[in-house]
Parts: sequence; structure tokens; C-alpha cells
Amino acid sequence: MDSTLLKFALLALAISVAPAAALEQNCRFIQAKPDREACYKRQEEELAAKRKPAAPTDESKTFETLRQMRQGDDAVYRSINNICRGC
Repeated sequence: MDSTLLKFALLALAISVAPAAALEQNCRFIQAKPDREACYKRQEEELAAKRKPAAPTDESKTFETLRQMRQGDDAVYRSINNICRGC
């Protein structure tokens, strides 16, 4: 079972890497220097667009959620402290 899972993971990795390698090879075989450089520039722009960081709104939502959870926890702790233990 583990070897099947490993083979599947390797296959998925090979498939995901193949398109990037194919793009790089296409530019390499262009004979005219200006065309080849334009191809490399397009590739660079495409990769930069894919690597853009996630929108900062996602991060701010995460911090807002954590802040709300902390406020809820503080309210629970305050209510627990008001309980008489061993009166």
C-alpha cells in the first residue's frame, strides 16, 4: 500500500514539473536572439504572476478571527474566576 502511494506521489510530482520544463525548453531552441529573449521575458512574467503572494485581506481576516477568539476566551476566563471554588 505504501509503495503504491509513493508511486502515485512521484507521478503527480513529475506531471506538475513537466509543464514548467517544457516552457523553458521551447525558448531554448529559438534561433533568433530577440525572439528568444522575448520568450524568456514572457516566461519570467508568467512565473512572477503565479508566485504573487496571497492578498493581504486573507491575512487580516485571520488576525481578526484570532482577535475575536481571544476576546471570547477572555470572557470565559473571567466567568470562571467568578465561580466560588470550595466556599
